[in-house]
This record gives sequence, structure tokens and C-alpha cells, in this order.
Amino acid sequence: MFAKRKMGISASNQNDCPGLNSAVVEEILLNLPAEDVVLKCRLVCREWKELVDTQSHWIERCRREGFKPCDASRPPADWRLFYFLSKKRRNLLKNPRAEDKFNGWIIVENGGDRWKIEENFAALPNDNNDKCFATSYELCLKQQLINLKEEGYSPAFMDHLQPDIKISDWYAPRRDCGCHYEICVELLDQEKNPISVFKPEKVFFEQWNDQQWCQMTHVFKNYGPGVRFIRFTHGGQDTQFWAGWYGIRVVNSSVEICPEDGSQHFSV
Repeated sequence: MFAKRKMGISASNQNDCPGLNSAVVEEILLNLPAEDVVLKCRLVCREWKELVDTQSHWIERCRREGFKPCDASRPPADWRLFYFLSKKRRNLLKNPRAEDKFNGWIIVENGGDRWKIEENFAALPNDNNDKCFATSYELCLKQQLINLKEEGYSPAFMDHLQPDIKISDWYAPRRDCGCHYEICVELLDQEKNPISVFKPEKVFFEQWNDQQWCQMTHVFKNYGPGVRFIRFTHGGQDTQFWAGWYGIRVVNSSVEICPEDGSQHFSV
């Protein structure tokens, strides 16, 4: 009733909204916040409900705001869901680029000469970040725990929709020292028990390697109900036990809740 009173429409004529043609109403709706359109405007009358429920409305919103599927040959089955997932999509990890020292991270292992922030020795692909986290001659691991509810993803949303959860991490060795890299990402229930775990084999680099940045990626799909937290842990060490920071470098880590095949911005 809030939307009806606000717009001067009584409950008695909620099934009909005379006076405005569909094109004008559609333009009005497209210029209102999407949340208000779903929670308020959709309840005003039958005509507005039908407009809000059309795929074309959400396709146009995506076009105007720059969201599109990565694979144009596989359009989303539900454009409204695609819109909201794309709209909310962001990196849920704090301080992934080492710009704020170690704030946001929990140091789990701090071996050797401990974690350190260093200048990048080589540029990352398509990125001008000049800092990274560096490990030492004994195991160094750091971790973040993401509370999905606090990040705006309700239990009902996660259980019913089970959106893709995409993780990414960049890592690189020093050319003059061997080292290893490891990562473990866990989807956890309310008691922080694992529901699904991504833990690939450790990656080893020999001494006198090509010193290139590598990317680790994984997408959690169809993981079932109950996911409430995500625990992200990564790090490594050098394998020659040299004093200093000759171990693996890590930076630009990310955890995103995203549409099924991802989305990207484009110019309109």
C-alpha cells in the first residue's frame, strides 16, 4: 500500500493505471532504483507488474548500466537475477593489493623473516599495481574470513539461488630462488564447517625460473544450501631457506559472487 499511496493510486483501481501509455511508464520505471521497482512499483497495478516482470525491462537495465554476459551466445535465463548479481558484484576480500599494509588479513603462519610488503619486480597483466605480499624461508600463510550476510548476501539468497562464487589469485616466484605457492578456499556453514573446499596441489618453481606472474582461478558451482562464510587462505615459502624474502609473491586476490558465466562492463 505504500507505493499506491505515494503515487496517488488507491487499492480499488490497482488493476488498472489509466493516463500513461506503456512506453512512458517503462521509461519512468527504468529511471527509478531497481530495488524500488521490484519492492514498490511492481505492486502499484497490473500494468506496472507486467512491465517489471518482462525480460525486456531487465535487458534494457543491463544495457544502460553496462552489464552483459561474457558469452553473447548464452544469454541469461533470468535477466533480473543477472542484473542484481552483476550490480552487487565486487571483490569481497579487503586490501588485496597490499596498499594498506596487512590490514584485513589474519596472519596464520609467519615463518622465517615473516611476511613483508615489497615493490613488484614485474608488472601484472593489465594492472599497474606496484606492491605485493612476499614470503620468507619458512611457511607464510595469511587468511580472510568473509561473512556473506554482512556483505549483503542473505541466507535465503545463498540457499535458493546458489550463485557462482569465483576466486582468483596472482602469484609469482623470484627468478633467483626456488619456492612454492599454496591456496585453500573453503565454503563454510554457520558453524564454520566446510561444505565445499578448493585446495589444489602446491605449485613449485625451480631456481632460475622466468619470474612471471601466474593466475589461480576457481568457480564454486552447485555447492548446496548452508553456505554462510568463505575462508580464503594462501601463501608459501622459498625452498632454499635463504634469509630474507625469496619466497612466493601474492597479490590481487579476489572472491566474487557473480552470474553463472560472469559479466563485464562495456561502453554504451
